[in-house]
Amino acid sequence: MLKIMLPMIMLMKYKNNWNLVQINLGLLSFFIGLNCFSNMYMYNLGFGLGMDYLSYIMIYLSSWIMFLIIISSSKVKFQNKFPMMFIIINLFLLLSLFLTFSTLNYLMFYISFEMSLIPTLILILGWGYQPERIQAGIYMLFYTLTLSLPLLCSLLFIYYNNGSLMMLLMKPNYILNYINVLWYFSSVMAFLVKLPMYMFHLWLPKAHVEAPVAGSMILAGVLLKLGGYGLIRVLILFQKISLNFSWLWVSVSLLGGIIISLMCLRQVDMKSLIAYSSVVHMSLVLCGLMIFSWWGVMGAVVVMVGHGLCSSGLFCMANMVYERVGSRSLLINKGLLNYMPSMGLWWFLLSVGNMAAPPTLNLFGEISLIISLVSWSKLSMLGLMLLSFFSAGYSLYMYSLSQHGVFFSSLYSCTSGKVSEYLVLFLHWFPLNMLILNLGMINGITGCS
Repeated sequence: MLKIMLPMIMLMKYKNNWNLVQINLGLLSFFIGLNCFSNMYMYNLGFGLGMDYLSYIMIYLSSWIMFLIIISSSKVKFQNKFPMMFIIINLFLLLSLFLTFSTLNYLMFYISFEMSLIPTLILILGWGYQPERIQAGIYMLFYTLTLSLPLLCSLLFIYYNNGSLMMLLMKPNYILNYINVLWYFSSVMAFLVKLPMYMFHLWLPKAHVEAPVAGSMILAGVLLKLGGYGLIRVLILFQKISLNFSWLWVSVSLLGGIIISLMCLRQVDMKSLIAYSSVVHMSLVLCGLMIFSWWGVMGAVVVMVGHGLCSSGLFCMANMVYERVGSRSLLINKGLLNYMPSMGLWWFLLSVGNMAAPPTLNLFGEISLIISLVSWSKLSMLGLMLLSFFSAGYSLYMYSLSQHGVFFSSLYSCTSGKVSEYLVLFLHWFPLNMLILNLGMINGITGCS
């Protein structure tokens, strides 16, 4: 693991050389990609760190998204908005994510899980756009920290009972009583907020709308996946107890997903619409994880990766429009096919990716999740039907409202994208559609669960 960590720590020394950091993050992603092992056991063990398939996929996703963030945030460099500090914050965030995904100790996992909150907050407060970013940052901080304290108490309780917090040494708790139910809820609530589950999602649209493009991309691309990853690691301890509450999580997630889908259909802010669509995708992930089926875990991980790439690309495109037009409102950003004709294809490709059209990863992941949910309960078909329909509805709503219609009368010119912008969008779209060719590898994921 040190061969992944050390290059990133060394890059902090060259914080004043933007291009060097950008190239080296690309190389780091490339070398992590070459590092894939074809078994499902822990490897790269040492210093309390190690990887299995799930950790490897999440680390690869983190480094890839961070590489794309540095490319798409070039405006910070050109306008001289503290670029050195921006590089340090992002590299520190990436380091905390690597530690979270590779640690073998629950307490270290908790510390690095919370550590990723600080650079995200600094990104929102320091490089956000509107004055409301302070409120958005406080929302995010308090939602996450309030329900993280019970998790810390739960981990101390585990240590008191077992004498260890090593993930590989834990034994599941099968006894269903009031103490263990309380222990279970205090352990999972922090991850449900991070995911975010419906009813705990209010911080997410605020944080996305106020965050700069880097903050939105890292939030959608990786930080929401911390919740799913944490649930996979923690639910191993509560298998019998969690099965008794599967009905609760599935019903809240499906009903919440339908309500949020309907809310997406009345959004006028591009970033707000994409942020709410993230809640819908993550509600399906939560359903897959909570019913403890092989198809569910596999589908949840695939949807997490697919959503990370697709949603990050959509936020990137919304930012490109915002930089040119000065507004994210769908009422003003009409007729973008006339104003930005070359971006029309990318809007279409990523919008259909968001509604799980073939051949995206989202399609395979959602098929797996639908199979697992229907095999768990036939009644869930009704919720899944509405969820799939409205998911396609808001994606088409976003595409058609932004691309078609009469464009804003003060926009006389026709603007094209830069090469770096096309590169970022291609690097989001290519793995999203090409990884489906190698889904045999995904079968090994559930070995870690």
